[in-house]
Amino acid sequence: MIDLYTFATPNGRKVSVMLEEAQLPYRVHVIDIMKSDQFTPEFVAINPNSKIPAIIDNNGPNGEPFTVFESGAILIYLAEKTGLFLPTDPRGRSQTLQWLMWQMGGVGPFFGQCYHFRHVAPEQIDYAITRYSNESRRLFGVLNARLAEVPYMAGEYSIADIATYPWIARHEGQGVALEEFPHIARWFADISARPAVIRGMAVPKL
Repeated sequence: MIDLYTFATPNGRKVSVMLEEAQLPYRVHVIDIMKSDQFTPEFVAINPNSKIPAIIDNNGPNGEPFTVFESGAILIYLAEKTGLFLPTDPRGRSQTLQWLMWQMGGVGPFFGQCYHFRHVAPEQIDYAITRYSNESRRLFGVLNARLAEVPYMAGEYSIADIATYPWIARHEGQGVALEEFPHIARWFADISARPAVIRGMAVPKL
């Protein structure tokens, strides 16, 4: 059994989608980041960086409980645990990890800041809105060009797609219409139809 500490954010939903895809049993613990639950001593003991998601695998290495934080690290851990969605051949593995790191280093931070300055910031800062909106749109273009060549980000469905999909699901928050990026739209519709994705995107139930 895996204990999942999560909230209704793209990073949180990466892991619930992966758990559903891998058919791993798990328990959900809601960490309400709007109420600062992530800063409680109990959660800091699980993730010293006070961010969701995090997991405790109660049947970890050597059969002992094992804690993993950072969404990308969790996806890699679960892929290696199950042998799913991360190729074992060096080329396929590297391509998958490259696109996973692209999401972690680009899509997540820039989409998040784009949404913040467009919708949450207490004052409208034109420079910030323009900077993060332009970079977000550029990243959409990178993904669209990649998906013009292959059905999924690393060729086959992988943790790179699982990591990126929940962020693309919030495209309206970046002021982007998927019709502008037809290859992403095709990929998005394909993944949206997967039963495990539908279930995982509904976690946690608030």
